Amino acid sequence: MHWSHSTFWLLWLAGALAAGLFEIATVDFVFLMFAGGALITSAAAALHAPVPLQVIIFAAASTALLFTVRPPLRRWAHNTPVTPMNVAALVGREARVIETVTDKSGYVKLAGEVWTARTTVELGTLEPGSDVHVVGIDGATALVAPTPAPPAPNTLEGRSTP
Repeated sequence: MHWSHSTFWLLWLAGALAAGLFEIATVDFVFLMFAGGALITSAAAALHAPVPLQVIIFAAASTALLFTVRPPLRRWAHNTPVTPMNVAALVGREARVIETVTDKSGYVKLAGEVWTARTTVELGTLEPGSDVHVVGIDGATALVAPTPAPPAPNTLEGRSTP
């Protein structure tokens, strides 16, 4: 037996690793199926399967994985909820004005940090201490709008009529 025949399983393992790295770059679950086929073929090569049989096993295993495992995996990935991250996670949060905010400048305390801020339209000024909500982020500036005041309590509710 030639030395290369005893190391084919390592070549298939290296191929699986390479396909896995390509999958990380593409995230389409195609190269992941090829990596699975290469891993299965690596096991066959370790059991001293002939090279033509290894190629057939790789093709069959990769094809089977592409048509059976990939579709449900893609459905699962597309149904995973998107979690806003970084500055996108700040949109919709409440903030407190710490220096008068106009349509040109101002400062708010948002998520424990001081942010430059401005209103989205000419609303006049938002005074320090008032609550606002973030409607967008423009670079390092929070775009804010006043938080609507809670509805006034209905004084007629809860009263019994004589």
